[in-house]
Order: sequence, then C-alpha cells, then structure tokens
Amino acid sequence: MSDVIELGASDGSTARIALHGAEPVSWRVGGRDYLWSGDPEHWNRSAPWLFPVVGASAGGVIRTGGRDYPMAQHGFARDLPFAVADRSGEAVTLRLTDSEETRAHYPFAFRLDITTRIRPAGLDVTVSVENPGAVPLPYALGFHPAFPWPFAGGTRAAGGGYAVEFEAEETPCVPEVGAGGLLVRDERSVPLDGRRLPLDPAMFSEALVFRNARSRWLRFTGPGGAAIRMSVEDFPHLAVWTKPTAPFLSLECWTGHADWAGFSGEIAARDSQRSLAPGGRARHAVRLDLEGAG
Repeated sequence: MSDVIELGASDGSTARIALHGAEPVSWRVGGRDYLWSGDPEHWNRSAPWLFPVVGASAGGVIRTGGRDYPMAQHGFARDLPFAVADRSGEAVTLRLTDSEETRAHYPFAFRLDITTRIRPAGLDVTVSVENPGAVPLPYALGFHPAFPWPFAGGTRAAGGGYAVEFEAEETPCVPEVGAGGLLVRDERSVPLDGRRLPLDPAMFSEALVFRNARSRWLRFTGPGGAAIRMSVEDFPHLAVWTKPTAPFLSLECWTGHADWAGFSGEIAARDSQRSLAPGGRARHAVRLDLEGAG
C-alpha cells in the first residue's frame, strides 16, 4: 500500500493524505494546490495533527503519577504512522492507538481516529478521541494547516491585500511566547480592525494565539475576494502563524495550548487539557472551504 492515500471529489478536487501523521499534504481545487508544499527550506510540514499535547511542555516533559515523561512540542502523533481503518474514493479513516513506543512518553491507552473527506472545493475532517483505558485520559488536540501566501495574486508584503477575517470580534491582545515556546502572562497587542487582521509578515515573531476565541470560523482572504475558510467544532483556541520570510500562512485550531512558563504540575492540571473518562469518546471537526476563487 502506498504511504499516501489519494481522494477525489466529483468536481475534480483532490486530496492526498499521508499515513505518516494522518497529515493532509495536498488539497487541489481547479488544478491548483491550496495547501503549503512542505518545502523544508521554510517548514517541512503541510497540515500536521497535534496530539496528545499542543505546544511546548515545561522542561520538555509531562508529569503523571509523580513521574516525568519526555514530550516533544505538539506531541508525537504527527511523527507516527497511522493504520487505515476505512476508506472510499472520497474519504479515509486513519487510526493511531497506544503502543509501547507511545507509552514511553504518555502512559495512557487511547484510540485516535481521523476521517478526512474531499468534496467540491472543500475538505472535511472529523476526529474521534477514545479512552479504552481504566483511568481518565488527559489530552489536547490541534490542527495546524498551512496555505500558500500569496494564493490569489497580490504580494505577501504589508499592504499586499491579504488579511485574516474572524467570525466575531476578538480581543486585540495575545500572550507573549517565551523561552522554549512556553506562554507567558505578558501580552502584546495585534492590529485587529474589528473582525479583520491585515497581514504583515513582520508581525510574526511568534504565533498569534487567540485563547478562548469567540469565533468558530476564520478566513484567510486575498485580493479580489478569494478566501480559504476554516470552520471548527470544539476547538476553543485559534492561532495564526508564519515565519517572517516564509511564503505560507498557517491557521490553527486547538483544544489546549502550550504550558505557561513556570508550570510544574501533572498533565491533568495543565491549562485547557481535556479529561476523557474511561470508556469515553470525544468528537472534534474542521471544515476547509475555498471561496470566491472562480
């Protein structure tokens, strides 16, 4: 079996989903790819899934039962192979379960199912997190897709016609990101104009993290009205990120976020970490739509 699953919709839209990390690596509409290519010169990923933590962990570890376990930024799911649980021409469900390898970092039983479905000018993803174990499952989940910038003419420079538009007005301040990727309590302002954030590469020394956002969708808009919309279900935190010289923009949705600087508690006490009861199941969803691109 190929290490990439090909999906196709009735209008000719296609998607390619890697078994490695269950990561979408291509989303083509009208013959053009609207996902970042993963060029390692700038960033070697396209749309990774983040699990069982989002962001950095204090000291590079999580703690549970009084013991420390090494944990990479954004967890391990994005770096592991998933198994095919179900597939059709338009959809695939990929599955990751706990193993000896995962339990060395995260001593919990889990099942993570990610179903990706292509449709005309759109991509839908539904995630199921299940706890088959006998103790509560602390987890966080995030989606980190990136899109070419520019994707609809214009330029990437300040004033080039690109912006992020939110469903609702958001607080125009975001937490500072400190040493090691940890959040700090200091905040910095962002130039929100109502629901619109005009884009300037210079504003991205770190990700802009909108904790407990009011919006359930946001749009990456270009000149002439074209837009990539990301709608989310049960992801309370949103983020916008790029590197100042990289030709992509990432729209992110998270259930949790990085540790606060100085945190030393157990993973169950981590800010925004979810807790899933034994036998429990949680559902999260993301919808991508290409709008106004002809």
